[in-house]
Amino acid sequence: MRSRITVVHGDITKQAVDVIVNAAKSSLLGGGGVDGAIHRAGGPSILAECLAIRQKKGDCPCPPGEAVITTAGNLPAKYVIHTVGPIWNDGKQCEPELLRACYRKSLDLAVKNGARSIAFPNISTGAFRYPKERAAAIAIHEVRSFLSINHMSLEVRFVCYEAEQMELYLTLIKGEY
Repeated sequence: MRSRITVVHGDITKQAVDVIVNAAKSSLLGGGGVDGAIHRAGGPSILAECLAIRQKKGDCPCPPGEAVITTAGNLPAKYVIHTVGPIWNDGKQCEPELLRACYRKSLDLAVKNGARSIAFPNISTGAFRYPKERAAAIAIHEVRSFLSINHMSLEVRFVCYEAEQMELYLTLIKGEY
């Protein structure tokens, strides 16, 4: 089976995939945007698992660039991978490296847990203010690189809540490869 990358306009909490990626906060306690939507739609079991991770790892259980996994609760997925993107400052504070790590570590965790499909939101582009075009270019590059190196037959879906973000991804995918 060949690797596939798709781009869809929609709600990440409605994606029927093995893994939904959460653009989480380091606390893993939910919040606004994608993080809050996933916690609300997934129900209390996701928060309970995040609290257990906090107990093991301390007050910052998932620093920027890292990822952890929980079950998906009421979501139409098996797992949620919580990854913390960087807050954009000026692009010179390791933001690109940290964002790349979010994608790589999420993909690694997905494969280690037997996933055949994964849905990504636009990590760090909301409250964390990462420039959307730069973030999309990193996301596409990291996913393509991972799939080509590992020869995985993994379906990767970029889920864009905004139509203009979807168009950006489609344009970058067509222009880059």
